[in-house]
Formats: sequence, structure tokens, C-alpha cells
Amino acid sequence: MTFDIDMIKGIYSQMAKRIEAARKVVNKPLTLTEKILYAHLDEGLAQKAYERGKSYVDFRPDRVAMQDATAQMALLQFMQAGKEKVAVPSTVHADHLIQAKIGAAEDLATANITNKEVYDFLASVSNKYGIGFWKPGAGIIHQVVLENYAFPGGMMIGTDSHTVNAGGLGMVAIGVGGADAVDVMAGMPWELKFPKLIGVKLTGRLSGWTAAKDVILKVAGILTVKGGTGAIVEYFGDGADSISCTGKGTICNMGAEIGATTSIFGYGNKMAEYLRGTDRSDVASAADAVKEYLSGDAEVYAQPEKYFDQVIEINLSELEPHINGPFTPDLATPVSEFAKAVKENGWPPKLEVGLIGSCTNSSYEDISRAASLAQQALDKNLEVKSEYTVTPGSEMVRYTVERDGFLEVFEKIGGVVLANACGPCIGQWARHNADKGEKNSIMTSFNRNFAKRNDGNPNTHGFVASPEMVTAFAIAGDLAFNPMTDYLTNRKGEKVRLDEPKGLDLPIKGFAVEDNGYQEPAKDGSGIQISVNPKSDRLQLLSPFDPWDGKDFKGLNLLIKAKGKCTTDHISMAGPWLRFRGHLDNISNNMLIGAVNYFNEATNKIKNQITGEYAAVPDTARAYKAAGQASIVVGDENYGEGSSREHAAMEPRHLGVKVVLVRSFARIHETNLKKQGMLGITFADKADYDKVKEDDKIDIIGLTDFAPGKQLTVVLNHADGSKDEFPVNHTYNENQIEWFKSGSALNLIKELNNQ
Repeated sequence: MTFDIDMIKGIYSQMAKRIEAARKVVNKPLTLTEKILYAHLDEGLAQKAYERGKSYVDFRPDRVAMQDATAQMALLQFMQAGKEKVAVPSTVHADHLIQAKIGAAEDLATANITNKEVYDFLASVSNKYGIGFWKPGAGIIHQVVLENYAFPGGMMIGTDSHTVNAGGLGMVAIGVGGADAVDVMAGMPWELKFPKLIGVKLTGRLSGWTAAKDVILKVAGILTVKGGTGAIVEYFGDGADSISCTGKGTICNMGAEIGATTSIFGYGNKMAEYLRGTDRSDVASAADAVKEYLSGDAEVYAQPEKYFDQVIEINLSELEPHINGPFTPDLATPVSEFAKAVKENGWPPKLEVGLIGSCTNSSYEDISRAASLAQQALDKNLEVKSEYTVTPGSEMVRYTVERDGFLEVFEKIGGVVLANACGPCIGQWARHNADKGEKNSIMTSFNRNFAKRNDGNPNTHGFVASPEMVTAFAIAGDLAFNPMTDYLTNRKGEKVRLDEPKGLDLPIKGFAVEDNGYQEPAKDGSGIQISVNPKSDRLQLLSPFDPWDGKDFKGLNLLIKAKGKCTTDHISMAGPWLRFRGHLDNISNNMLIGAVNYFNEATNKIKNQITGEYAAVPDTARAYKAAGQASIVVGDENYGEGSSREHAAMEPRHLGVKVVLVRSFARIHETNLKKQGMLGITFADKADYDKVKEDDKIDIIGLTDFAPGKQLTVVLNHADGSKDEFPVNHTYNENQIEWFKSGSALNLIKELNNQ
């Protein structure tokens, strides 16, 4: 079925007029990214050209998507906005809270019991405010969105960094924090700094062992985890046209790992086939009618260096399968060099577990290609040496691949089929003996592989590859194995080789499903009451943050000076902590417990300036707050990399942190800090990071004249009586300064609604 077809047709009906207006003000051929952005301006027809990387622009996204872990806080905030119904089509997807432990049926049944309070809350709030609710087991948010809601030329935001997956269907889809979602659901424009543009030209054609996943693994190696920050990546070329729609989704999905605002492909036959294959022929027909506006202009792709800020070219015919990791998704190694890298780096060579699926690689194509290798293991009498798990992306995919016999093949080789949920990808994995902290290796088709992310063990070396490569390595159980060249010994002692994987973009018999898990909201939700038990440890109604007192910040305690990589996983861990995502005070007990303290190289052990003793980060922050003393966090490069979770901004705000001062920010986290009324600033001279000492009391001067583009001053008051003083930068515009002054963006919304 097609959701919101009238909305989609309405957008297409305005597209020509809006894009032609943009073409006049920009006065040059347009990329696809520019066409979609200018077609979604809050102002309507473009009045001026916006400067990439500098201009803040108000947009009107077409829809909002939220997953259950982030939806709790987003909806708790929306409940304060004073609105009777969401202003744009919105959905909630219950996919994050299901723990992978035994298998799909058992794990889902357990989740429905242990998370009943949260599921009931999300279902009832969705019902009240006109939000579509996808029940536990329905599937992973991004796969469900691709199958049901994404459409070429559209614009959406979602409270998950991998919202960008929808770029595989030609959509500008951007991961945000919950407060951004509240803005859009409340009918307000959504602000974004007009992105820079990175063009990736794909030539040739994928074949053999190489998969769409290898494109983004290669790109991640080129751009690194911060190379896409502030930019949208647009893929084009004959090679791009040949990749399946879900393959495009995989590439866009993992664009979050290079810090990109989003990634996108132009509309073509593969997208039309997927739309028709997922029962949305009406969307395909409507898109066909405006096809010229759903890709970049020909002049752009003919001379991309003139129109993109950076251009990368990859020949798919020459692209080799890659394995990325461990501990960071941008450490890219071609499979031909991987065995050597394993040996030289001392990575554990035995592969303990292979895991396929997740929001990145759980399509019919992915499952069918992996199943072709599993079938070879059976046919060639090979023993599968590693544990092996399969996570379908949605109930529609699961039902269809079970009908077509693929799940049975996986089970015959000893594989375990998990629930249609995030599971091990986000740390929802009850892995046996992970608490022992033993050094080991796993390989996944997921997107991230930060330390502790999958199983909580800091010594688990996580490697990322395509589902077919993961399957081949799981059969071998050895990271020194190269499935493209090496032989395996079967149970009969015979030397055999794996043939190239084979699969299908779409099922020959079409997709099928009995119950897709969708709950349509009530037409009128005004009579629905939402109650939260004040004694609940899972849900907590929010209290507004205090507004700024109009003074400079003086005498802030240094809470922690974080060293090196500090992702949102370090700031607010997932895994077992997901159960507290709707309770701000309880989840604040995980604040920065994964960050490395610069002064002692330890995690969750910092100096309390009141007592002089070392204690946990949350406990120390609570001690300062109880004493009426505010604090500051200092961080390194790309601070807040990774997931969109706004808890990483709300927890410090809740525990009395006023300022986060870093060498550089990841985009989403910086925005989340601003939305919650925090002051996020960066060193003008990155070497000033080294001047911060453990016992410092820190002043922020210039807030009384806080203005766009105007530097602030930091004064480090050292314990020995000496001082260091230096300028710091910020990226706040006038509207964002008002968020700061009001105490949060939500406070400002409420003020405006009450006028």
C-alpha cells in the first residue's frame, strides 16, 4: 500500500516551479541535492542563493520518523509543545529495545513483557497525536521507511543517524535529535546549515564478490569518519544507475559513518522497480512524470569538478571487497591485503561470530546472496566454523525470505535467526561470556564497530563487511582466509573453493507478508489520556530547563577533559542503558562513563574538585549540581561522532554542565547541544586544548554580548593561581542564541505558542 500519496503528488506538483526559481537565483546548473533542498525551502520559491557551509536555512521536511529508543524523549518533549496533532506525517518504529539472546520468537516475546510500559506509552502517544506506530517485530526503522515511506525528491528527518538510508530512494533524509523532530511535528520550520556537496562518480559495474557495501567501505577509507561533516554526498554515473535500490540504501546508510549530513542517488530504473515491487506503482508513475527534476542536471555530471566541492571517482569493475575495522568504521582494508593486516596488527585471527543483517544490510538481495554461500557450505560438505546470526530488516523481508527457503538454509548451517530488530548492531546482544573481556574477533554487515558497541567487551575486535563476505569468513572461521582465492577443507578432507555469491534484487514471486505490524492512529485522539507513573524507572515527564541568567559563566568546574575519540556511545551508551531512554534522570547515570580522562587514561574516573577524590563522572556531576556549582566538558576532535542520540546532550544539561568546549564537533551532536540550551564552542587554536588542567575553574566571557560570528573568551583559572586566556569560536546564529537564552529550543516554542 502507499502511504500519503496525496502529499507526494502535491510535492511533485510544486517541484517544477520551485526548481526553476532556484535555477534563476543560483544561475547555474543544479545538482540533485540542490534541487531537493531548494524545493523544500520554508520561504517557498527561492529568493536568493544560499552559500554552502555558511548559510543557515529554514526548510519544510515532508515527514518525520522516530525509533523507539529516541521517540520516547522526542514525544515527551512534543507533549510539552501544546499541539493537538503532528503537523506532518510521522511514524514511530519499535526496533531498538528487543534484545538478541535466543532467537526471534523468544526474544520478541520477552521484549513485549519487559518493555510493555514503554511500548504502551509509545502506542498511546502515537494514537493521540496522529502518528503511525510500527509494533515490536515489524522491522528496523530504516528498512521499513524504505519499503513504505521513502520517495524520490522528498525530504525527511528522523531521530536516528541512519535515517540517511532513505537516500537510496532519492530522498534527502537527515538524522537529527528529538528536539528537531519536535520542531517539525509542531509545524515549525527546520533549520540546517546549507551543506557542502561531495560528488562520487561511479563507473563500471559491480560483479562477483564485490557488493554495494564495498562502495561505502571504500569511501569511508577515503574520507574518514569526519571527511563528510557538513556535506551531502551525491552519487552519480553509469555505475550508480546499475546498483539496486537497496544497494543504494546500504551506501547511503553507512554515509553516517563519514559524518555526512546525508547521501543520495538520483531517480532511475532501479528505484522505479523497487517502488513497484513494494506495491507503490502510483509513486513510481508520479516520479516518472517529474523525472527530470529527480536527478542532477546533465551539465553537472559532465563536469562535476565545477559544481561539487569535492569529487571522488570509483570504478566498480575494479573495486575489491573491503573489510573495515577494528574499532572504527573508516579503517578500510581490501580483502587481498586483509590477512597481512591481521598478522601485522596482532588482531585475533579466529573469527568467533559472523553477524549479518541490521538496517544497513538486511534486504532481500543481501539475504539471498548470503544464502547462496550458506547453500554452498551444505552442498560442498563444509563445516561452518564460526557462530552465525541473521537479522532480517522487516517482517516483509523475513516472511518473504522464509517463504523462499533462505531461512531454512541458514538454520541448516547452524545459523540463528534473530528478531526483526536492531539487536547486536546497537549492543542489544546478550552475548555469552562477553563480560569476561576476552580478546576476540567478530565480523558484521552492520555500520559501526566502536569499542564495546556490539557486546560491551572493549576487547572485541569488530570488523565490517558485506553480508556475503561475512558469511564466507564465518564458514572459514579464519580472518586469514580470502574467499576469492583460497581453498577450504571439507568434512571428507577435500579441497574446495566457494563460488561467487548470487542473488536477486527483488523476489521473483514478489514480496509477501501476513501482518506487517502497523498500527494506524486514531482519526481523533483528543479523548486519549497519556499517563506516566511517577514511580516508573522507565519513563519520566520532563521539566523545562532553566533559562540563561543573563551573566557570563564564572568558575565552572572542569568535569572531564576527554581524550581522543568520544562518540555518542562514549557519552551515552546504548546496550542495557536503552531501557532508560524515557527517563532522563536514570539514563544520566551513564553520562560520559565511556570517555577517556585525559589526565589518567581511565574511563569513568575523574577528580571531584570539591572533595579532591576520584569518582565516577555522573556522581561527580551530581555532586557539583547539589552544591550549586556548574561544570564544563572539554573534548577532542569530532566530538559526538556517531548516533544521533540527543540523550548525549540532555544528560549533561540535566546534570549541570553549562558548556562543551572541543576541538571540533560532529554535526548532529553540536545541533543537539544547541537545542537543549547548552553552549557548544570550539578552540580557535586547537593547541589551547593542551592548556586545560585537571583542577581548573573556567570562565566564559562575552555571553552578555553573544552574537553570531563574534568570538567568546575562555579564562582558565589554574589551581596555582596562574591563568590562561584565549578566544573560542561558535556557530550560533541569532535564532540559536535565542534557544540558549530561553534555556532550550522547546522553551522558545512554548513561549511563542503562549504569545
